[in-house]
Amino acid sequence: MPLSLHAAYVPSALQMLGTAQHLVGKAEAWCSETGCSEADLIGARLIDDMLPFTYQIKSVAEHTAGAIAGVHAGSFSPALDAPPATFAALREKLAGAVSTLEALSEDEMEAMIGRDVTFTFKDMKVPFTAENFLLSFSQPNYYFHAATAYDILRMKGVQIGKRDFSGKLRMKLG
Repeated sequence: MPLSLHAAYVPSALQMLGTAQHLVGKAEAWCSETGCSEADLIGARLIDDMLPFTYQIKSVAEHTAGAIAGVHAGSFSPALDAPPATFAALREKLAGAVSTLEALSEDEMEAMIGRDVTFTFKDMKVPFTAENFLLSFSQPNYYFHAATAYDILRMKGVQIGKRDFSGKLRMKLG
């Protein structure tokens, strides 16, 4: 049986949303243990010209649930509003994305195949089909932003490892 769009996209998106939720929890615990302020860690960057931890976590939600909304609308543009300023607001953003993805049915995802979706940013417009947008644009983006959030925490000294990034694995049962 061929792999459905739902099977190719949703489980991995949920896995990285879970990773992002876990990283927020680790960041909050680390701040509590070390006395680092929430604002300092949320605003931390790998390098000055990269966006901060809060933006990276927000982007995991934007490139999962936001990408699905973009497919429905036929257009996706990065959300340019300010990212959440607290761990609680980051958790809320991620929880909303999880709810959106958990509500998607396989039939709904299969009906998206072949739809036109345009990525728009400033004067750039990039045309995709829904499946190519989700699998060649959205998916690499949510992995990138989850990895960057992980890297920021490691750089700051948060004790995390590869298992903290991998999240909940989809293992064979029985």
